[in-house]
Amino acid sequence: MGKTVSPDAIASEIGNEIGVSDWFEVTQENVNKFADVTLDHQFIHINPEQAAKTPFGGTIAHGFYTMSMLSHFSENGCGLRVEGTKMGVNYGCDKLRFIHPVRVGSRIRGRSVLKEVQEKQPGQFLFKQEITVEIEDVDKPALIAEWLTMVFV
Repeated sequence: MGKTVSPDAIASEIGNEIGVSDWFEVTQENVNKFADVTLDHQFIHINPEQAAKTPFGGTIAHGFYTMSMLSHFSENGCGLRVEGTKMGVNYGCDKLRFIHPVRVGSRIRGRSVLKEVQEKQPGQFLFKQEITVEIEDVDKPALIAEWLTMVFV
């Protein structure tokens, strides 16, 4: 599970692993829905027969689908929680690399390390976390990102 700290203790977590989320199965149904919402219907994502003929050997999740799961992973074990938080918002990424494709049917999870914290205003903290999305039984991660979130306490 992720950690919960007081606002005064946030800086003490820099460099520490915050947590690891539960595994999440990537289904063809969810990939198809993502394709519909984003209008990205490339066959490698939605056509299992055609995708089987590619080096991927089957359909793969969109890179941005995998990236969009960061919020889910943060809420389910790999996010740092601050006591008294009113809200948190996505602030973007400084670095993002898609390392390995995620085959449909795979299970993925997030792992987070707090890299930096800036108090922008009293009670307003900008977190930089290194998030790794791991694929079950695969040596390489799906992605590595420096993810920025603004937390309002």
